[in-house]
Amino acid sequence: MRKGVLEIIAIIAVAAGLCAASYFGIGANKYLGIQHISLGLDLKGGVSITYEAGKEEPSAAEMASAVSMIQQRLDRQGYTEAECAKQGNDRIRVDIPGVEDAETAIAEIGQTAQIMFTNEEGNVLLDGSYIVNAERSVQNNLPVVALEFNDEGKRIFAQATEDNIGKRIIIWMDENPISMPTVNSKITGGNAVITGMSGFEEADELAALIRAGSLPFDLNIIEMSNVGAKLGADALSTGIMSGAAGIALVFIFMALVYRVSGLAANLALVIYVGLDLVVLSLMNVTLTLPGIAGIILSIGMAVDGNVIIFERIKEELRLGKSLRAALHMGFSKALSAIVDGNVTTLIAAAILFWLGTGTIRGFAQTLSLGIVISMFTCLVVTRAIIYSLMNAGIRDPRYFGAS
Repeated sequence: MRKGVLEIIAIIAVAAGLCAASYFGIGANKYLGIQHISLGLDLKGGVSITYEAGKEEPSAAEMASAVSMIQQRLDRQGYTEAECAKQGNDRIRVDIPGVEDAETAIAEIGQTAQIMFTNEEGNVLLDGSYIVNAERSVQNNLPVVALEFNDEGKRIFAQATEDNIGKRIIIWMDENPISMPTVNSKITGGNAVITGMSGFEEADELAALIRAGSLPFDLNIIEMSNVGAKLGADALSTGIMSGAAGIALVFIFMALVYRVSGLAANLALVIYVGLDLVVLSLMNVTLTLPGIAGIILSIGMAVDGNVIIFERIKEELRLGKSLRAALHMGFSKALSAIVDGNVTTLIAAAILFWLGTGTIRGFAQTLSLGIVISMFTCLVVTRAIIYSLMNAGIRDPRYFGAS
């Protein structure tokens, strides 16, 4: 009995620790706290901008380059919580939380990137309009960026490399240097290679930036809107209140219907909420209103798994099984139903994350995390709590739902 009591105390301490860590954080940096969960546009307020390519049927590579260019500009301007994503085949949506003036944001982001090639003295040799393509390649088993110029660019670049042998040609994007390769010889074939990449990821990023600076189309703003901070705060307050009310009703229902088992499920649910918030903070997730809906939905699924287990336990007790045997059979028989139900939902969430954009991906992300954590708390934590209660001396089958 003493062992069971100590186990219950330890579990309650873990639940309290998780809740405290998620709410207050750890240390001066509030590590693992909700302070590290970024709020999306719909909760914090800000600016939403939709760009459209000024070209019919742009290629996927061209759109990827445009997205890369805008994201780089957002990062340089300090908009670390901003999201930039492709919509459809020819549109890009940019959401910038915490910004009140759309015009200022647009001016800082700009519409197209400008790539310039200069010598060491700062004289312009040629610009990105002469570049046909830039892509990551491999040379001597090392990642490089291969450049291809048009006919006019081929001639200009050949002269530029001839005049700067042994010197550096500096590649600029929006007045920021992105590469400074050294010219080893005159390049006359219209193709050039930039070496010195630390890895394939850096080569891919540099190639995307150069392609963005030579986009054969403009990015036109077709829609922009402001989301007021008060509207976002109201949405956040409503979401939190809804979640709190839902959890409270679940607590009451489980305690009234399933008695001791319900109390065990409630304690497991507290641990689930604490774990979920800690993981969201650890992953620095950007939380949106649909994301809150995903959390609340996963809470319901966590309770649903407990309901399946408890109903199985009640069936075994009605058949005259001992409490220990009923608990064992209840968890064993409910396992396949819980796993199947959660896996199918997880597949749907994965498809939403893969095909969706913006807030849809936020919903899929929080739902997926919630499903994984809820399976753990349902199958492991709830089981540990119930067995600890039994070891603590609570063994009357009536407390677990038996007639």
